[in-house]
Amino acid sequence: MSPLSNCSVNLKGKSLRDEEILQHLPVGTTATLYFKDLGPQIGWTTVFLIEYTGPLFIYFLFYFRMTFVYGLDERFTSSPHPVVNLACICHSFHYIKRLIETVFVHRFSRGTMPLRNIVKNCLYYWGFAAWLIPYPTKNPFTWLFFFVSCPNYTYEVGTWISFTIMTQCVPVGLFTLLCFIQMTIWAKDKHCTYLREFKNYPSHRMPIIPFLL
Repeated sequence: MSPLSNCSVNLKGKSLRDEEILQHLPVGTTATLYFKDLGPQIGWTTVFLIEYTGPLFIYFLFYFRMTFVYGLDERFTSSPHPVVNLACICHSFHYIKRLIETVFVHRFSRGTMPLRNIVKNCLYYWGFAAWLIPYPTKNPFTWLFFFVSCPNYTYEVGTWISFTIMTQCVPVGLFTLLCFIQMTIWAKDKHCTYLREFKNYPSHRMPIIPFLL
C-alpha cells in the first residue's frame, strides 16, 4: 500500500498525515475510513518559498527606483531620507529570515495547501511589498511563552508595529493591521488545539496578546 496523496482520512476525528500507510495503522480489520478529495494541492514548503521570495525582490524593485516604474523625474528616482535605507535592511532581513526558517526550521503538521490559495496569498504578500515603499513618508525572550500560545506571532506583530512607526507610512500601517488580524485567527486556532490536546494547559495563557487576546 502506498502513502495517501491528496486525500484526508478521518479516523476518530483526526486526519492522517500524508506519509502514513494504511496497512501500518493500529486499527484492526473493522475500522471505518472516510476519504475526502482535497483537489489540487501544493506543499507548504513550496508555498512559503514562493510567498517570501516575491516580497524580497519586489521590494528591491521599488527601493532602487527603477525608471520604468517611476519615470525619469528625480523627485521619484531618489530619496534623501536615511529611513528608506534602514527600512529596506529591516524588510530584507525579515524575509531572508523567513526563507531560512522555511528551509531549515519549520515542520508542518499538514503537508499541503489547496493550490488555489497560493494566488490569494501571493497577492497579499507581493502586492503589499510593492505598496510599502513607493512614497516612504536577539532572539525572542522565552518568558513570553508563559503568557501566550503563539509568541512567534506576538513578536512578528510587534516588529511590524515598529516598522510602521519607523516609516510612518500608511500602507505599512494597513499591512500591519491585516497581519495582526490574520495572525490572531491563526493563534486562536492553535490555542484551541492546545486546549484540546493538553488537559493541564495553563488557563491564564492567551492566544497572542498576554492577558487580553
